[in-house]
Amino acid sequence: MTDVSAEAYLAGVARAVEPVLQALVDDPGTPAELREAMAYSLLAGGKRLRPAVCLAAAEACGAADAVPRLLGPACALELLHTYSLIHDDLPCMDDGELRRGRPTCHRVYGEALAVLAGDALQARAFEALARPVPGVGELAAAAAVAELAAAVGPRGMCGGQALDLTAERRPPDEAGLWRLQTMKTGALITAAAVIGGLLAGAPGQRLEDLRAYGSALGAAFQVADDVLDVVGEAAALGKSTGGDGRHGKVTMVSLFGVERARAEADAAARRAANALAGWGPPSYTLRALAAFAAARDR
Repeated sequence: MTDVSAEAYLAGVARAVEPVLQALVDDPGTPAELREAMAYSLLAGGKRLRPAVCLAAAEACGAADAVPRLLGPACALELLHTYSLIHDDLPCMDDGELRRGRPTCHRVYGEALAVLAGDALQARAFEALARPVPGVGELAAAAAVAELAAAVGPRGMCGGQALDLTAERRPPDEAGLWRLQTMKTGALITAAAVIGGLLAGAPGQRLEDLRAYGSALGAAFQVADDVLDVVGEAAALGKSTGGDGRHGKVTMVSLFGVERARAEADAAARRAANALAGWGPPSYTLRALAAFAAARDR
């Protein structure tokens, strides 16, 4: 899909992953209320950026049949992302009121069930990623699982969330803020790109290019998010705005202002594109996704 816009590609991925996501939570063995809470957050829409990055990376590495062959592993990333949103919105974290255009999970189902829904989605994500996929060898599958675990753990999302909580008491400098954002947001986006390459059988240098691409894409996405938290509208974004200011969080906007933050997002998108220099047409969708991440209005 080298001649498609980022928006069209994301829409196509969303249509493809939706029934797979539905199937992953539609499990009669799961207690009904827990299943309902999981589905409430997972099936509420969203950009489905992380599955899209995974599939686009696999396609760029030669897996022309990534859709539908790799939809299961790609959906694992969305399960993991939704888990992180549920937990990020909890009263003990950011105490969010709105997510994906509706009240947050804990406001509908209570804090305890929301915690369990997030935990269940995380476990289901690893189950989905670990399932055998035609054409994917055992070593590549194991590497993909390890990549996702690292992105979620203490050196990734969980560590970034811990830094975010600390930052409310001890505001970080610019370097500390980049580290926080790289771990909290960038780690899973980077994993999406690398996992796509792994599942497509990409060689080592291609995987390193994808890692650099994903890191830059994550930076572009998060800095744009910082900007939208200040200038965006909750109705368009589908989530509460102004939360960073209410919690006294340091962001690129609070450090440097909106215009400098926008410039940083654009620069990160260019770094993402430059990481794929020499890839040619197969990388066009990945490049388009980076430009979209920096310039988005939702």
